[in-house]
Amino acid sequence: MYNPNSHKAEEFINHEEILETLKYADENKNNIELIDKILAKAKEKNGLTHREASVLLACEIKEKNEEIYKLAEQIKKDFYGNRIVLFAPLYLSNYCVNGCVYCPYHKQNSHIPRKKLTQDEIRKEVIALQDMGHKRLAIEAGEDPVNNPIEYILESIKTIYSVKHKNGAIRRINVNIAATSVENYKKLHEIGIGTYVLFQETYNKESYERLHPTGPKHNYAYHTEAMDRAMTAGIDDVSLGVLFGLESYKYEFAGLIMHAEHLEAAFGVGPHAISVPRIRKAEDIDPSTFDNGIDDDTFAKIVACIRITKPYTGMIISTRESEECRKRLLHLGVSQMSGGSKTSVGGYFKPMPDDENSAQFDISDKRPLDEVIKWLMELGYLPSFCTSCYVNGRTGEKFMEVCKKQQIHNFCHPNAILTLKEYLEDYASPETKKIGYKLIDKETKIIENKEIRNAVEKDLIKIESGSRNFRF
Repeated sequence: MYNPNSHKAEEFINHEEILETLKYADENKNNIELIDKILAKAKEKNGLTHREASVLLACEIKEKNEEIYKLAEQIKKDFYGNRIVLFAPLYLSNYCVNGCVYCPYHKQNSHIPRKKLTQDEIRKEVIALQDMGHKRLAIEAGEDPVNNPIEYILESIKTIYSVKHKNGAIRRINVNIAATSVENYKKLHEIGIGTYVLFQETYNKESYERLHPTGPKHNYAYHTEAMDRAMTAGIDDVSLGVLFGLESYKYEFAGLIMHAEHLEAAFGVGPHAISVPRIRKAEDIDPSTFDNGIDDDTFAKIVACIRITKPYTGMIISTRESEECRKRLLHLGVSQMSGGSKTSVGGYFKPMPDDENSAQFDISDKRPLDEVIKWLMELGYLPSFCTSCYVNGRTGEKFMEVCKKQQIHNFCHPNAILTLKEYLEDYASPETKKIGYKLIDKETKIIENKEIRNAVEKDLIKIESGSRNFRF
């Protein structure tokens, strides 16, 4: 029986409930009366259930699909405005004991060069990232209790936070490591991470166990219940995601929304963000061997439906996707993206010839960060390096309380302006600066609160003189 309050994976991600949901969605995919009712509820901006959302995803009526896309775009603007947060992944180690058949890090892969960064190498990687202008990172590591124990992750986090280079500083570290214990999650919480990230890969238990034939990740329940343990340990910002292409996208979509429902029911707060990666080519991995791939139109529909269903949740798109695809998804719900990314261990500081062979997946958008920022501004978006919510303790329920009231722009918009100014002063190319200064002037003028606008204008001047003061 489906029970979102349960902490048992097979109850809050109930296989029978997903199958019934998909059957219900298929039966009603052309039911105009029901679809209109669901869209009317969605316009209230309080979200939808997994069944309602699945009906919209299955909808085949062209006019109604256009309504879905328009509504998704409007909800994105209402909750997140035109801001796009930038980050970069930092791969610490590709040693792994699991046998995941879709990942080149799998233990049986004897071709991939295995690497683990020393703390000195981590410092060099961080300096290289700071020289690009990055302020937030997502650290990644394979699961290996010998090579990548929690002590190594904690030491690496301390190292990253300690590096101050010129005006560079990493202000927030999100952590994407394998499912672990409550005790280890407490250690991550105490050291001051941002968001804990863990992709489910697939919510279908049978497929999950087949795709993870060996290693600790084979345990479906332990992996699926990881967010419960993380939130029990005090980490109140977590990020979900599936790897689209491993299983039927409709099944994964329903499971993803059910997982979000569960977290809100059990802990009072849903996921801080949802990622939507698609399987990509990598060394020893051929995505064509997986028969559940989705085209760009289907992908766009998924993003739009997630945005409508979970209006308050951030959405992340990585450099797995092309420039064209990322541009399309920005309109439909994406609020965060990586830029200038490397998916190999040691890929930022003096990359070596074999680094591409050690990448976790092929990158489609290979543009440097400055070019991505310039591109975003030309599209009318406001690039942001803001981490102020974490500095000021607006996480978990506190963040959601503000976000659900559509008031987060009072914090994020001013700090987006200030952090963009900081980037322009310290790192941008002349052409990017020119576009950026015009955008900052425009965005500052539209701040409605006069007191906040005056404070931003004062801080913009301080940034030019070398002072940093992000107060919101």
